[in-house]
Amino acid sequence: MTDLKEVARLAGVSRATAARVFASPDVVRPTTREQVFAAARQLGFRPNRLGRQLRLQTTNLIGVVVPNLLNPVFAEQFQSMERAARLRGYNLLLATTDYSSERESAVVEELLRQRVDGLVLTVTDADRSRVLQSLAGEDTPFVLAYHQPGNPDYSTVSVDNRAGMALATRYLLDAGHRRIGMVAGPALQSDRARLRYAGYCEAMREAGLDSLPVIEMPAHTQADFAALEPLLHGPQALSALVCSNDLLAISLIAQLRRNGWSVPRQLSVIGFDGIALGTQIHPTLCSVVQPIATLANTVIDQLLAQIAGAAPASHCLPCHIRPGESTRPYEETCDDPHQ
Repeated sequence: MTDLKEVARLAGVSRATAARVFASPDVVRPTTREQVFAAARQLGFRPNRLGRQLRLQTTNLIGVVVPNLLNPVFAEQFQSMERAARLRGYNLLLATTDYSSERESAVVEELLRQRVDGLVLTVTDADRSRVLQSLAGEDTPFVLAYHQPGNPDYSTVSVDNRAGMALATRYLLDAGHRRIGMVAGPALQSDRARLRYAGYCEAMREAGLDSLPVIEMPAHTQADFAALEPLLHGPQALSALVCSNDLLAISLIAQLRRNGWSVPRQLSVIGFDGIALGTQIHPTLCSVVQPIATLANTVIDQLLAQIAGAAPASHCLPCHIRPGESTRPYEETCDDPHQ
């Protein structure tokens, strides 16, 4: 059986250098790294990672928990994290929860059984999560992505959800809109959606306007025209909507257009996330942009620092408005197609 010594001899390097190539390839010169990998391929050699893991009591695995991959924000986040982790010699294990707290407990327990070195978590409600409370008694470091929980002992990387939605609402107010509503998933189940609703209410209050109760949709990323239709008619009909995430905004625009409503001529719509898909639809989506790639890289850096012994820390990244064709300045119209 081929061993590391034979690979080193064929590559023309020392055994220590060959070992370093497999353990920490990013610290070895590219030419040397390729020599060793080429020799390993020629000899059919693969390093015994299990033995190394047992010796070092580490797996170089990071568990990642997200609500789903139907929302591209989580897919974009995972891709950026995978790239950042791979450069540091780590691999990711992914699990989804479909916004179920029971499922969160099950998948985290399974990842802990896999002996992951750390966890990246996006849960439904960080302030009420049983999973986070139980992890307090574990040795496994974790970082929350997108959350702003009240517990200062949690390590988090997020944007300011409240400020971001206030920014979106003010963007519409500055364009002359006064009858603005907010669309979100079931019962503001997500703590992020609740913070975003608070930001909407704050901006409306500052403008001397009444905020409306959240317009609840059947799912976090799926709009239902029937839930919105009663607010589109009469003298107090809405002229603009802020949505708790981009995919919900895209679904909403599609539902409006299917039912004869023009976006943005009759209704302006803003999303929240800044996913790339929003720039590829018509009309292009105006959105509050979260710096997803920066957030993902910061999450990995923070988690690896904790694995190395650093204390938990929190980072709040800036967000901004990406203009799009889904909004326009307010103009008084009589364009209700159903009058």
